[in-house]
Amino acid sequence: MSLNAESTAFRSALEVIRAVEPRVADAIGAELADQRESLKLIASENYASPATLLAMGNWFSDKYAEGTVGRRFYAGCQNVDTVEALAAEHARELFGAAHAYVQPHSGIDANLVAFWAILADRVESLALKKAQVRQVNDLTEADWFALRRELGNQRMLGMSLDAGGHLTHGFRPNISGKMFDQRSYGTDPATGLIDYDKVAEAAREFKPLILVAGYSAYPRKVNFRIMREIADSVGATFMVDMAHFAGLVAGKVFTGDFDPVPHAHIVTTTTHKSLRGPRGGMVLCGPELADQVDRGCPMVLGGPLPHVMAAKAVALAEARRPDFAGYAQRIVDNAQALAEGLTRRSAKLVTGGTDNHLVLIDVTGYGLTGRQAEQALLDSGIVTNRNAVPQDPNGAWYTSGIRIGTPALTSRGLGTAEMDQTAELIHTVLSQTTSGESKAKYVLDPALADKVSKQASELLAGFPLYPAVDLG
Repeated sequence: MSLNAESTAFRSALEVIRAVEPRVADAIGAELADQRESLKLIASENYASPATLLAMGNWFSDKYAEGTVGRRFYAGCQNVDTVEALAAEHARELFGAAHAYVQPHSGIDANLVAFWAILADRVESLALKKAQVRQVNDLTEADWFALRRELGNQRMLGMSLDAGGHLTHGFRPNISGKMFDQRSYGTDPATGLIDYDKVAEAAREFKPLILVAGYSAYPRKVNFRIMREIADSVGATFMVDMAHFAGLVAGKVFTGDFDPVPHAHIVTTTTHKSLRGPRGGMVLCGPELADQVDRGCPMVLGGPLPHVMAAKAVALAEARRPDFAGYAQRIVDNAQALAEGLTRRSAKLVTGGTDNHLVLIDVTGYGLTGRQAEQALLDSGIVTNRNAVPQDPNGAWYTSGIRIGTPALTSRGLGTAEMDQTAELIHTVLSQTTSGESKAKYVLDPALADKVSKQASELLAGFPLYPAVDLG
Protein backbone atom coordinates (compact mmCIF):
# COMPACT_ATOMS: atom_id res chain seq x y z
CA MET A 1 0.00 0.00 0.00
CA SER A 2 1.42 3.40 -0.97
CA LEU A 3 1.59 6.09 1.70
CA ASN A 4 0.16 9.57 1.28
CA ALA A 5 2.47 12.60 1.21
CA GLU A 6 1.97 13.51 4.89
CA SER A 7 2.75 10.01 6.17
CA THR A 8 5.76 9.71 3.92
CA ALA A 9 7.10 13.09 5.06
CA PHE A 10 6.76 12.47 8.79
CA ARG A 11 7.95 8.86 8.64
CA SER A 12 11.00 9.88 6.67
CA ALA A 13 11.77 12.71 9.08
CA LEU A 14 11.59 10.39 12.07
CA GLU A 15 13.86 7.85 10.38
CA VAL A 16 16.50 10.51 9.79
CA ILE A 17 16.22 11.73 13.41
CA ARG A 18 16.30 8.20 14.79
CA ALA A 19 19.59 7.52 13.06
CA VAL A 20 21.18 10.29 15.17
CA GLU A 21 19.25 10.28 18.45
CA PRO A 22 16.51 7.65 18.68
CA ARG A 23 15.22 8.95 22.00
CA VAL A 24 14.22 12.23 20.36
CA ALA A 25 12.42 10.36 17.57
CA ASP A 26 10.63 8.26 20.17
CA ALA A 27 9.58 11.36 22.12
CA ILE A 28 8.18 12.99 18.97
CA GLY A 29 6.15 9.88 18.18
CA ALA A 30 4.98 9.63 21.79
CA GLU A 31 3.83 13.26 21.74
CA LEU A 32 1.61 12.61 18.74
CA ALA A 33 0.18 9.52 20.46
CA ASP A 34 -0.49 11.46 23.66
CA GLN A 35 -2.20 14.30 21.80
CA ARG A 36 -4.35 11.85 19.88
CA GLU A 37 -5.55 10.25 23.11
CA SER A 38 -6.09 13.39 25.21
CA LEU A 39 -9.23 15.47 25.48
CA LYS A 40 -7.31 18.72 25.06
CA LEU A 41 -9.14 21.69 26.51
CA ILE A 42 -6.26 24.09 27.11
CA ALA A 43 -7.53 27.37 25.67
CA SER A 44 -4.11 28.47 24.43
CA GLU A 45 -3.34 25.28 22.49
CA ASN A 46 -4.39 24.03 19.08
CA TYR A 47 -3.23 21.71 16.29
CA ALA A 48 -1.25 23.22 13.42
CA SER A 49 -1.73 21.68 9.98
CA PRO A 50 0.81 19.21 8.55
CA ALA A 51 1.80 21.87 6.01
CA THR A 52 2.52 24.38 8.79
CA LEU A 53 4.49 21.82 10.80
CA LEU A 54 6.55 20.75 7.81
CA ALA A 55 7.34 24.36 6.89
CA MET A 56 9.36 24.64 10.12
CA GLY A 57 11.73 21.76 9.44
CA ASN A 58 13.96 22.98 6.61
CA TRP A 59 17.05 24.92 5.56
CA PHE A 60 15.62 28.29 6.56
CA SER A 61 16.68 27.32 10.08
CA ASP A 62 20.30 27.74 8.97
CA LYS A 63 19.99 31.43 8.06
CA TYR A 64 20.73 34.57 10.01
CA ALA A 65 18.52 37.40 8.82
CA GLU A 66 18.76 40.40 11.15
CA GLY A 67 17.02 43.41 9.68
CA THR A 68 13.88 43.51 7.58
CA VAL A 69 12.89 42.67 4.04
CA GLY A 70 15.42 44.19 1.66
CA ARG A 71 17.48 45.63 4.52
CA ARG A 72 19.46 42.76 6.05
CA PHE A 73 22.73 42.81 7.94
CA TYR A 74 23.65 39.46 6.33
CA ALA A 75 24.05 38.59 2.66
CA GLY A 76 22.13 35.81 0.97
CA CYS A 77 18.71 36.49 2.50
CA GLN A 78 16.71 36.73 -0.70
CA ASN A 79 14.66 33.63 0.10
CA VAL A 80 14.06 34.77 3.66
CA ASP A 81 12.81 38.05 2.20
CA THR A 82 10.33 36.06 0.14
CA VAL A 83 8.77 34.16 3.05
CA GLU A 84 8.79 37.13 5.45
CA ALA A 85 7.13 39.34 2.83
CA LEU A 86 4.53 36.66 2.16
CA ALA A 87 3.75 36.23 5.86
CA ALA A 88 3.39 40.00 6.30
CA GLU A 89 1.21 40.28 3.20
CA HIS A 90 -1.12 37.53 4.37
CA ALA A 91 -1.32 39.14 7.82
CA ARG A 92 -2.17 42.57 6.43
CA GLU A 93 -4.86 41.18 4.15
CA LEU A 94 -6.28 38.85 6.78
CA PHE A 95 -6.64 41.48 9.50
CA GLY A 96 -6.99 44.64 7.41
CA ALA A 97 -3.87 46.14 8.95
CA ALA A 98 -1.63 48.76 7.40
CA HIS A 99 1.57 47.11 8.61
CA ALA A 100 2.54 43.66 9.89
CA TYR A 101 5.77 42.59 11.60
CA VAL A 102 6.10 38.81 11.71
CA GLN A 103 9.51 38.34 13.35
CA PRO A 104 8.59 38.02 17.08
CA HIS A 105 9.39 34.58 18.46
CA SER A 106 6.47 34.58 20.92
CA GLY A 107 3.63 36.63 22.29
CA ILE A 108 5.85 38.05 25.01
CA ASP A 109 8.36 39.10 22.37
CA ALA A 110 5.59 40.74 20.34
CA ASN A 111 4.50 42.69 23.41
CA LEU A 112 8.08 43.78 24.11
CA VAL A 113 8.40 45.03 20.54
CA ALA A 114 5.18 46.99 20.97
CA PHE A 115 6.19 48.46 24.34
CA TRP A 116 9.57 49.58 23.10
CA ALA A 117 8.17 50.87 19.82
CA ILE A 118 5.76 53.07 21.78
CA LEU A 119 8.50 54.23 24.15
CA ALA A 120 10.96 54.85 21.32
CA ASP A 121 8.40 56.81 19.36
CA ARG A 122 7.65 58.96 22.41
CA VAL A 123 11.36 59.40 23.19
CA GLU A 124 12.23 60.44 19.67
CA SER A 125 9.38 62.92 19.33
CA LEU A 126 10.26 64.52 22.67
CA ALA A 127 13.95 64.43 21.85
CA LEU A 128 13.55 66.37 18.66
CA LYS A 129 11.45 68.99 20.41
CA LYS A 130 13.65 69.40 23.47
CA ALA A 131 17.03 69.29 21.77
CA GLN A 132 15.76 71.20 18.73
CA VAL A 133 17.52 68.93 16.27
CA ARG A 134 16.25 67.38 13.06
CA GLN A 135 17.41 63.79 13.57
CA VAL A 136 17.74 61.52 16.58
CA ASN A 137 21.33 60.76 15.56
CA ASP A 138 22.20 64.39 16.31
CA LEU A 139 21.34 64.04 20.00
CA THR A 140 24.22 64.26 22.45
CA GLU A 141 24.83 61.81 25.28
CA ALA A 142 23.67 64.51 27.68
CA ASP A 143 20.42 64.81 25.72
CA TRP A 144 19.86 61.05 25.99
CA PHE A 145 20.67 61.03 29.70
CA ALA A 146 18.07 63.73 30.35
CA LEU A 147 15.46 61.93 28.27
CA ARG A 148 16.05 58.60 30.03
CA ARG A 149 15.46 60.28 33.39
CA GLU A 150 12.32 61.97 32.17
CA LEU A 151 10.85 58.95 30.45
CA GLY A 152 11.73 56.37 33.09
CA ASN A 153 8.91 54.85 35.11
CA GLN A 154 6.28 55.44 32.43
CA ARG A 155 2.79 54.24 33.27
CA MET A 156 0.77 51.32 31.95
CA LEU A 157 -2.87 50.50 32.68
CA GLY A 158 -3.94 46.94 31.93
CA MET A 159 -6.39 44.27 33.01
CA SER A 160 -5.63 42.66 36.36
CA LEU A 161 -4.35 39.11 36.40
CA ASP A 162 -7.24 37.71 38.44
CA ALA A 163 -9.77 39.40 36.13
CA GLY A 164 -8.29 37.63 33.12
CA GLY A 165 -5.31 39.79 32.13
CA HIS A 166 -1.86 38.51 31.21
CA LEU A 167 1.50 38.63 32.96
CA THR A 168 2.92 40.74 30.14
CA HIS A 169 0.47 43.54 30.86
CA GLY A 170 2.55 45.01 33.66
CA PHE A 171 2.94 42.39 36.36
CA ARG A 172 6.10 42.13 38.47
CA PRO A 173 7.23 38.62 37.44
CA ASN A 174 7.38 39.87 33.83
CA ILE A 175 9.74 42.49 32.45
CA SER A 176 6.73 44.73 31.72
CA GLY A 177 6.19 45.09 35.47
CA LYS A 178 9.76 46.27 35.84
CA MET A 179 9.66 48.60 32.84
CA PHE A 180 6.47 50.42 33.81
CA ASP A 181 4.69 51.92 36.76
CA GLN A 182 1.65 49.70 36.40
CA ARG A 183 -1.93 49.85 37.59
CA SER A 184 -4.73 47.40 36.85
CA TYR A 185 -8.39 47.65 36.04
CA GLY A 186 -10.57 44.76 37.13
CA THR A 187 -14.11 43.61 36.52
CA ASP A 188 -17.43 44.23 38.22
CA PRO A 189 -17.56 42.01 41.35
CA ALA A 190 -21.19 41.12 40.71
CA THR A 191 -21.01 40.26 37.01
CA GLY A 192 -17.34 39.61 36.26
CA LEU A 193 -17.63 42.00 33.28
CA ILE A 194 -15.44 44.97 32.41
CA ASP A 195 -16.91 48.20 33.79
CA TYR A 196 -15.86 50.75 31.16
CA ASP A 197 -16.78 53.69 33.36
CA LYS A 198 -14.38 52.39 36.02
CA VAL A 199 -11.66 51.92 33.38
CA ALA A 200 -12.18 55.52 32.25
CA GLU A 201 -12.02 56.72 35.85
CA ALA A 202 -8.76 54.83 36.44
CA ALA A 203 -7.29 56.24 33.23
CA ARG A 204 -8.17 59.82 34.19
CA GLU A 205 -6.59 59.38 37.61
CA PHE A 206 -3.48 57.43 36.54
CA LYS A 207 -2.84 59.02 33.12
CA PRO A 208 -0.98 56.06 31.59
CA LEU A 209 1.30 56.23 28.59
CA ILE A 210 -0.16 52.89 27.42
CA LEU A 211 -3.67 51.51 27.90
CA VAL A 212 -3.65 47.76 27.28
CA ALA A 213 -6.70 45.68 26.40
CA GLY A 214 -6.78 41.95 25.79
CA TYR A 215 -6.83 38.90 28.00
CA SER A 216 -5.92 35.30 28.58
CA ALA A 217 -8.88 34.30 30.76
CA TYR A 218 -11.77 36.70 30.18
CA PRO A 219 -14.69 34.83 28.60
CA ARG A 220 -16.40 37.81 27.00
CA LYS A 221 -15.96 40.26 24.14
CA VAL A 222 -14.24 43.60 24.71
CA ASN A 223 -15.59 46.81 23.18
CA PHE A 224 -12.43 48.23 21.63
CA ARG A 225 -14.18 51.36 20.36
CA ILE A 226 -14.93 52.40 23.93
CA MET A 227 -11.42 51.49 25.07
CA ARG A 228 -9.92 53.64 22.30
CA GLU A 229 -12.10 56.55 23.36
CA ILE A 230 -10.79 56.16 26.91
CA ALA A 231 -7.20 56.08 25.67
CA ASP A 232 -7.72 59.15 23.53
CA SER A 233 -9.29 61.05 26.43
CA VAL A 234 -6.01 60.84 28.39
CA GLY A 235 -3.55 60.91 25.49
CA ALA A 236 -2.56 57.26 25.92
CA THR A 237 -1.41 54.87 23.23
CA PHE A 238 -4.02 52.12 22.90
CA MET A 239 -2.52 48.64 22.60
CA VAL A 240 -4.47 45.39 22.21
CA ASP A 241 -3.04 41.96 22.89
CA MET A 242 -5.31 39.65 20.88
CA ALA A 243 -3.15 36.53 21.28
CA HIS A 244 -6.05 34.41 22.49
CA PHE A 245 -8.77 35.52 20.12
CA ALA A 246 -6.84 36.35 16.93
CA GLY A 247 -8.51 33.43 15.14
CA LEU A 248 -11.93 34.87 15.98
CA VAL A 249 -10.86 38.21 14.49
CA ALA A 250 -9.37 36.50 11.42
CA GLY A 251 -12.54 34.45 10.98
CA LYS A 252 -14.74 37.55 11.24
CA VAL A 253 -16.55 36.33 14.33
CA PHE A 254 -15.40 39.49 16.09
CA THR A 255 -16.24 42.51 13.94
CA GLY A 256 -17.09 46.19 14.38
CA ASP A 257 -16.50 47.40 17.93
CA PHE A 258 -15.11 43.97 18.85
CA ASP A 259 -12.40 43.87 16.17
CA PRO A 260 -9.34 45.53 17.72
CA VAL A 261 -7.44 46.30 14.51
CA PRO A 262 -9.44 49.38 13.38
CA HIS A 263 -9.41 50.85 16.89
CA ALA A 264 -5.97 50.20 18.38
CA HIS A 265 -2.76 52.10 17.68
CA ILE A 266 -0.93 48.79 17.86
CA VAL A 267 -2.03 45.14 18.11
CA THR A 268 0.01 42.13 19.19
CA THR A 269 -0.77 38.45 18.88
CA THR A 270 0.56 34.97 18.90
CA THR A 271 0.22 32.93 15.73
CA HIS A 272 -0.84 29.68 17.41
CA LYS A 273 -3.82 29.44 19.78
CA SER A 274 -7.08 30.13 17.89
CA LEU A 275 -5.14 31.19 14.77
CA ARG A 276 -3.89 27.59 14.44
CA GLY A 277 -0.37 28.41 13.23
CA PRO A 278 3.16 27.80 14.52
CA ARG A 279 4.27 28.99 17.93
CA GLY A 280 5.31 32.60 17.41
CA GLY A 281 4.25 36.23 17.60
CA MET A 282 3.26 39.13 15.38
CA VAL A 283 2.67 42.89 15.61
CA LEU A 284 0.13 44.90 13.59
CA CYS A 285 0.11 48.69 13.50
CA GLY A 286 -0.48 51.80 11.45
CA PRO A 287 2.18 53.68 9.50
CA GLU A 288 2.96 56.01 12.41
CA LEU A 289 4.56 53.18 14.44
CA ALA A 290 5.74 50.96 11.57
CA ASP A 291 9.34 52.17 11.50
CA GLN A 292 9.77 51.66 15.23
CA VAL A 293 8.14 48.23 15.14
CA ASP A 294 10.43 47.13 12.32
CA ARG A 295 13.40 47.80 14.63
CA GLY A 296 12.26 44.95 16.87
CA CYS A 297 15.45 43.15 15.89
CA PRO A 298 17.94 44.16 17.25
CA MET A 299 15.98 46.41 19.67
CA VAL A 300 14.65 43.52 21.81
CA LEU A 301 14.64 40.45 19.56
CA GLY A 302 17.43 38.10 18.61
CA GLY A 303 17.85 36.99 15.03
CA PRO A 304 14.61 36.22 13.20
CA LEU A 305 13.59 32.58 12.81
CA PRO A 306 13.06 32.25 9.05
CA HIS A 307 11.75 28.69 9.29
CA VAL A 308 9.01 29.83 11.67
CA MET A 309 8.21 32.83 9.47
CA ALA A 310 7.78 30.36 6.61
CA ALA A 311 5.32 28.40 8.75
CA LYS A 312 3.53 31.64 9.67
CA ALA A 313 3.11 32.39 5.96
CA VAL A 314 1.55 28.95 5.43
CA ALA A 315 -0.79 29.23 8.43
CA LEU A 316 -1.89 32.76 7.53
CA ALA A 317 -2.58 31.63 3.98
CA GLU A 318 -4.75 28.86 5.42
CA ALA A 319 -6.60 31.39 7.60
CA ARG A 320 -7.45 33.43 4.49
CA ARG A 321 -9.36 30.50 3.00
CA PRO A 322 -13.18 30.71 3.19
CA ASP A 323 -13.49 27.64 5.42
CA PHE A 324 -11.54 29.32 8.24
CA ALA A 325 -14.49 31.60 9.00
CA GLY A 326 -16.66 28.54 9.56
CA TYR A 327 -14.00 27.06 11.84
CA ALA A 328 -13.81 30.26 13.89
CA GLN A 329 -17.59 30.36 14.34
CA ARG A 330 -17.61 26.70 15.42
CA ILE A 331 -15.04 27.51 18.11
CA VAL A 332 -17.49 29.96 19.68
CA ASP A 333 -20.51 27.70 19.15
CA ASN A 334 -18.65 24.88 20.89
CA ALA A 335 -17.53 27.09 23.78
CA GLN A 336 -21.08 28.28 24.35
CA ALA A 337 -22.41 24.72 24.17
CA LEU A 338 -19.77 23.62 26.67
CA ALA A 339 -20.69 26.50 28.98
CA GLU A 340 -24.39 25.65 28.72
CA GLY A 341 -23.69 22.00 29.45
CA LEU A 342 -21.68 22.86 32.54
CA THR A 343 -24.29 25.36 33.75
CA ARG A 344 -27.05 22.75 33.44
CA ARG A 345 -24.93 20.55 35.70
CA SER A 346 -24.70 23.35 38.29
CA ALA A 347 -21.10 24.37 37.59
CA LYS A 348 -20.29 27.95 38.55
CA LEU A 349 -18.90 29.89 35.58
CA VAL A 350 -17.18 33.27 35.75
CA THR A 351 -19.53 35.80 34.03
CA GLY A 352 -22.10 33.00 33.70
CA GLY A 353 -21.02 31.93 30.20
CA THR A 354 -18.85 32.93 27.26
CA ASP A 355 -18.76 35.01 24.07
CA ASN A 356 -15.46 33.64 22.84
CA HIS A 357 -13.35 30.48 22.84
CA LEU A 358 -12.91 29.95 26.57
CA VAL A 359 -14.86 29.07 29.68
CA LEU A 360 -13.66 29.74 33.23
CA ILE A 361 -15.02 27.43 35.92
CA ASP A 362 -14.96 28.55 39.55
CA VAL A 363 -14.23 25.19 41.17
CA THR A 364 -14.81 26.40 44.73
CA GLY A 365 -18.39 25.30 44.06
CA TYR A 366 -16.99 21.75 44.02
CA GLY A 367 -14.99 22.38 47.18
CA LEU A 368 -11.69 22.29 45.27
CA THR A 369 -8.76 24.49 44.39
CA GLY A 370 -7.75 24.96 40.79
CA ARG A 371 -4.65 22.86 41.29
CA GLN A 372 -6.65 19.95 42.70
CA ALA A 373 -9.19 20.15 39.89
CA GLU A 374 -6.52 20.40 37.18
CA GLN A 375 -4.73 17.27 38.35
CA ALA A 376 -7.92 15.27 38.94
CA LEU A 377 -9.03 16.03 35.38
CA LEU A 378 -5.60 15.13 34.01
CA ASP A 379 -5.81 11.77 35.83
CA SER A 380 -9.05 11.28 33.90
CA GLY A 381 -7.68 12.05 30.43
CA ILE A 382 -8.89 15.66 30.32
CA VAL A 383 -6.14 18.26 29.85
CA THR A 384 -6.93 21.74 31.23
CA ASN A 385 -5.08 24.38 33.22
CA ARG A 386 -5.79 26.03 36.54
CA ASN A 387 -6.42 29.75 36.46
CA ALA A 388 -7.21 32.54 38.88
CA VAL A 389 -10.75 33.90 39.12
CA PRO A 390 -11.66 37.48 40.11
CA GLN A 391 -10.69 38.21 43.73
CA ASP A 392 -9.24 34.72 43.93
CA PRO A 393 -8.85 33.60 47.57
CA ASN A 394 -6.28 30.96 46.63
CA GLY A 395 -3.89 33.24 44.76
CA ALA A 396 -2.19 32.76 41.40
CA TRP A 397 -0.48 29.43 42.19
CA TYR A 398 -3.23 27.23 43.62
CA THR A 399 -6.08 29.31 42.13
CA SER A 400 -9.81 28.73 42.36
CA GLY A 401 -10.52 28.21 38.69
CA ILE A 402 -10.09 25.95 35.70
CA ARG A 403 -9.76 27.52 32.26
CA ILE A 404 -11.01 25.44 29.34
CA GLY A 405 -11.12 26.27 25.64
CA THR A 406 -12.45 24.81 22.41
CA PRO A 407 -10.00 25.67 19.56
CA ALA A 408 -8.19 22.31 19.64
CA LEU A 409 -11.26 20.09 19.88
CA THR A 410 -12.91 22.15 17.16
CA SER A 411 -9.89 21.50 14.94
CA ARG A 412 -10.51 17.78 15.45
CA GLY A 413 -14.09 18.19 14.27
CA LEU A 414 -16.00 17.86 17.54
CA GLY A 415 -19.26 19.76 17.62
CA THR A 416 -21.86 20.99 20.08
CA ALA A 417 -23.21 17.51 20.86
CA GLU A 418 -19.73 16.38 21.87
CA MET A 419 -19.35 19.51 24.00
CA ASP A 420 -22.30 18.42 26.09
CA GLN A 421 -20.68 15.02 26.57
CA THR A 422 -17.45 16.78 27.50
CA ALA A 423 -19.31 18.86 30.09
CA GLU A 424 -20.66 15.65 31.58
CA LEU A 425 -17.17 14.15 31.87
CA ILE A 426 -15.78 17.30 33.50
CA HIS A 427 -18.66 17.53 35.96
CA THR A 428 -18.38 13.85 36.82
CA VAL A 429 -14.72 14.17 37.75
CA LEU A 430 -15.05 17.41 39.68
CA SER A 431 -18.15 16.35 41.58
CA GLN A 432 -16.48 13.08 42.61
CA THR A 433 -13.19 14.65 43.69
CA THR A 434 -12.73 15.76 47.28
CA SER A 435 -10.15 18.07 48.78
CA GLY A 436 -7.20 16.51 50.54
CA GLU A 437 -5.05 17.73 53.40
CA SER A 438 -3.53 20.59 51.42
CA LYS A 439 -4.49 22.90 48.53
CA ALA A 440 -2.66 20.53 46.17
CA LYS A 441 -3.82 17.14 47.42
CA TYR A 442 -7.13 15.55 46.53
CA VAL A 443 -8.97 12.24 46.59
CA LEU A 444 -10.39 10.64 43.45
CA ASP A 445 -11.32 7.00 43.01
CA PRO A 446 -8.82 5.59 40.47
CA ALA A 447 -11.57 3.39 39.02
CA LEU A 448 -13.66 6.47 38.26
CA ALA A 449 -10.69 8.27 36.73
CA ASP A 450 -10.02 5.24 34.53
CA LYS A 451 -13.67 5.05 33.49
CA VAL A 452 -13.79 8.73 32.50
CA SER A 453 -10.48 8.40 30.65
CA LYS A 454 -11.90 5.53 28.61
CA GLN A 455 -15.07 7.53 27.90
CA ALA A 456 -12.93 10.44 26.72
CA SER A 457 -11.01 8.11 24.41
CA GLU A 458 -14.25 6.73 23.03
CA LEU A 459 -15.50 10.27 22.40
CA LEU A 460 -12.32 11.15 20.50
CA ALA A 461 -12.25 7.94 18.49
CA GLY A 462 -14.70 9.36 15.98
CA PHE A 463 -12.54 12.45 15.45
CA PRO A 464 -9.01 11.25 14.71
CA LEU A 465 -6.18 13.74 15.04
CA TYR A 466 -4.04 14.12 11.90
CA PRO A 467 -5.89 11.28 10.15
CA ALA A 468 -3.64 11.62 7.11
CA VAL A 469 -0.52 10.95 9.20
CA ASP A 470 0.32 7.29 9.74
CA LEU A 471 3.62 6.74 11.53
CA GLY A 472 3.34 2.97 11.27
